[in-house]
Amino acid sequence: MFKKTFALAALLSTTLIVTNLSAQTYLLGGLNAANITKDNAGNTEKNNTLLSFNAGFLHRFELDKAVNIETGLGIEGRGSRAETTFNNGNDFVKSTFNPLYVTVPVNMVLKITNKKDYGIFAHLGGYAGVGVAGKSTTESKIGIIRTSSEKSIQFNNDDPFTSQQEDASYNKLKRFDYGLNLGGGISFNKIIIRLNYGIGLAKINSTEANNNADDSNKFRVASLSIGFKL
Repeated sequence: MFKKTFALAALLSTTLIVTNLSAQTYLLGGLNAANITKDNAGNTEKNNTLLSFNAGFLHRFELDKAVNIETGLGIEGRGSRAETTFNNGNDFVKSTFNPLYVTVPVNMVLKITNKKDYGIFAHLGGYAGVGVAGKSTTESKIGIIRTSSEKSIQFNNDDPFTSQQEDASYNKLKRFDYGLNLGGGISFNKIIIRLNYGIGLAKINSTEANNNADDSNKFRVASLSIGFKL
């Protein structure tokens, strides 16, 4: 059922924007700190945070003076930097994995402080995303031999309206992702500064069907964004 999340979220986002023309709309952009969860038991590979970007727009409409609903459309970089060392740290394999996703958030926003010139808020909700592009690079050193390579990230050609993962393969990501959002921020007149933490709930490899088996192989993305009110 979760594979329908992106289509439903996109439909809700479009509906809210069309039917609430007087609501606030922001153009956003900023920095992502991304990683991928993993099981460290017996594993010498270390996942490190990857710096990437986020950009898009955010649309808010007011339920009352203290509560808003926000949605929108964005593109963001995710992934991780993995490193494996051996031979007492003299040799290594390093890889950077940076997929790009188009995301649709749907969050509830609580206005903690709402003064004339500034406001403090917190938000909680969820997101759905679809993978569209990305690159992975690998660099290795074994003795005096060094190698490097780069390739495009592949996504499976999945049908979001079936329960199967069509076109699943060990070297392909799931096309569709979903998860939770939590965060908050400050607004100053027409400027908004926003922190968000995205907790992915889907295992990203297309061959992994059971998302609840453990908490490895899922996206984690911390975002800092600055928005300007249109």
